[in-house]
Amino acid sequence: MEQTSPPSNLQNALAGSQMLFVAFGAMVLMPILTGLDPSVAMFGAGLGTLLFQLVTKRKVPVFLASSFAFIAPISLSIQNWGISATMGGLIAVGIVYLLLGQFVRWRGTELLKKVLPAVVVGPVIMVIGLSLAPVAVQMAMGKTGDGAIELFAYQDALIVSMAALITTLAVATLAKGLFRLVPILCGVVVGSIVAGFLGMLDGSKIAEASWVAMPNFVAPEFNWQVILFMLPVAIAPAIEHIGDVLAIGNVTGKDYVKKPGLHRTLSGDGVATSVAACFGAPPNTTYSEVTGAVMLTKNFNPATMTWAACIAILLAFCGKLGALLQSIPTPVMGGILILLFGSIAAVGMHSLVKDQVDLSKQRNLCIVATILVLGIGGMSVGSATFSLTGISLCGVVGILMNLILPQDNEASASSEQKS
Repeated sequence: MEQTSPPSNLQNALAGSQMLFVAFGAMVLMPILTGLDPSVAMFGAGLGTLLFQLVTKRKVPVFLASSFAFIAPISLSIQNWGISATMGGLIAVGIVYLLLGQFVRWRGTELLKKVLPAVVVGPVIMVIGLSLAPVAVQMAMGKTGDGAIELFAYQDALIVSMAALITTLAVATLAKGLFRLVPILCGVVVGSIVAGFLGMLDGSKIAEASWVAMPNFVAPEFNWQVILFMLPVAIAPAIEHIGDVLAIGNVTGKDYVKKPGLHRTLSGDGVATSVAACFGAPPNTTYSEVTGAVMLTKNFNPATMTWAACIAILLAFCGKLGALLQSIPTPVMGGILILLFGSIAAVGMHSLVKDQVDLSKQRNLCIVATILVLGIGGMSVGSATFSLTGISLCGVVGILMNLILPQDNEASASSEQKS
């Protein structure tokens, strides 16, 4: 039987750069929307990922970066109390994750399996991918992720996005050897070349940027008002974290809830969030985009994420490289994200099929249907200061429905016979 040699550092570095490309758009968009420094966000994402790997014993192939769940509360907090006080509140959020991790360690994962069966986890993972589908489509058509602003002409954007998408598909399915590990990177390169021919590349920011630039680090301040304002927000991304860990487990075929343990992944997320906030970076969370890239490339090596993290830290201090990445036209990323977000939804569907969830039973159908519509529809419940919406809301509703709705009579009878 032929044995394959482990990937070289060059191969891991190329694969890591591709993972960073996938996460880059969302990673810098979140700080831009909230008034934070994108370079600091890159530094926080890289450092946070390395700390996460340290806590989880380098077992889980995930990349951590800016969490979109905190866009609204961070914006409000900065307006009312400033960036430094906001960072103090985010450090407290990271501590909440640490406490949740210790609770899971104390009670074990049996309770988790009861609360999060496949009938809940499967559709929640599908929502993670499908709820982001409009963002990918809008970007592919030359608009911003929310569709509010047209950045490029529709026809030109479509040509570029489809070139990036088709290249990614072709390399992922037809390429051999090293090239098969970098379909997304190939898609970015080809898409950018096509964009250049159509006059969509702007090199002015690259020319103006310096080679070395210090990110605008911000020291935290602690304000009890901000801390009490931020703490409830931790519930939503904690639920998303569990869904993402289960999603990457489905992709790689490993049970990360057992090894290294959900308590370690939650704790790693908490450490990453608190330390990132010490420098003025937004909270870190596992990225669904990168999970889709892992599924697409079949590259399950955590060392790839180590390289992605190191490159992110390097780019945080390299003005011209950062400007170069930011100059990649939106349609290029949109075309690639069409495939990645669809891959996440497919993982959730696979979870339902693998556990043989019978949707002909009304109980299962009600849970799956409600989760999908609430999550994809973007239902929001709460106030201006704290609300559950999208993924976090459908996760909570799914858990409650699974606990409240009575089990199927046939299943109950069979379990009684076994006992």
